[in-house]
Amino acid sequence: MEYKTPADSRTIVTDLVLPSETNPIGNMFGGELLARMDRAASIAARRHSRRIVMTVSVNHVAFNKMIPLGSVVTVEAQISRAFNSSMEVYIDVWLEDRESGKKTKANEAIYTFVAVDEMGGPVAVPGLRPETELEKSRFDSALRRKQLSLVLAGKMAAQEATELKALFESAP
Repeated sequence: MEYKTPADSRTIVTDLVLPSETNPIGNMFGGELLARMDRAASIAARRHSRRIVMTVSVNHVAFNKMIPLGSVVTVEAQISRAFNSSMEVYIDVWLEDRESGKKTKANEAIYTFVAVDEMGGPVAVPGLRPETELEKSRFDSALRRKQLSLVLAGKMAAQEATELKALFESAP
């Protein structure tokens, strides 16, 4: 099996927040940010799989900080785990300070994509080998998130969700 690293899929998109992308109090629309994250995540998934990819789900989005008009926003996306044909993409959103240039984390999200062939059928993707401690942590937690999604969707019995069970069995 072929393996890639999260760095192989890393995608960085930087842009300004324009007036047409803001609400009446001058902050970026959430939908605009979601679209930017989806585009960056789809590029990351495509880089990993080298296939056509489709968004399957938006598993988590946190709008932790408002993004004002005129801000420089950087969306960073990379694969956090690859399964058979699906890939979890972790997205970090950064705001750049106008004076210092220092970046602060504003938001984050987790999307899932599936690689497909020309007919829309799922195809296998390369495995993932995380390298940094953060990549390893995100890789490990991705399996728990997948198991939780499968249990909630009725596609996996709770007793089969070994990674989730381990969280509760080790609790005091």
